Amino acid sequence: MTTATATTTTYQMDLAHSEAAFQVRHLLTKVRGTFEDFAGTIAFDAAEPERSSVQFTIQAASIHTNQPDRDAHLRSADFFSVEEYPTLTFVSESIARRSDEAFDVTGTLTIRGVAKAIVLPVTFLGTAKDPWGNERLAFDAEITLNRKDFGLTWNAALETGGFLVGDEVKVSLQVQALAAK
Repeated sequence: MTTATATTTTYQMDLAHSEAAFQVRHLLTKVRGTFEDFAGTIAFDAAEPERSSVQFTIQAASIHTNQPDRDAHLRSADFFSVEEYPTLTFVSESIARRSDEAFDVTGTLTIRGVAKAIVLPVTFLGTAKDPWGNERLAFDAEITLNRKDFGLTWNAALETGGFLVGDEVKVSLQVQALAAK
């Protein structure tokens, strides 16, 4: 985690204007879903964005795919085991600039008790004041993870060969955050 400076502003993720989504192959098509309950903090240094930091927590039980039976299965020990591992977390360790708006955020992602270093490619979308005078900033990020790397190994073999659920999960984050007062 980087050290805060005089130019650092702390922002809280705005759940109403943010999204944590995913998609994974299921049989022949892709299933999409979201996590509906998450929170996080961004310490943003506008003068030196590389000195910024981020941490967020997703409540695993908030998984939602528009299909209650599937959601229950995803919450079970076959997948997220939400009773034993209620959260997914990410804590940044460093940030490297790729361009004025693009950054690689290196940090530790923990899912189902398995912590792995990842590099999250992030696009800075800018800052703005909302109609009520609140300062906001926004980012988006997209990464493909192998679910098996995090202990999400359940699957079912198909008669025609292959498996029911793909290993690669595309994760997409759209984050709008509000400056803390």
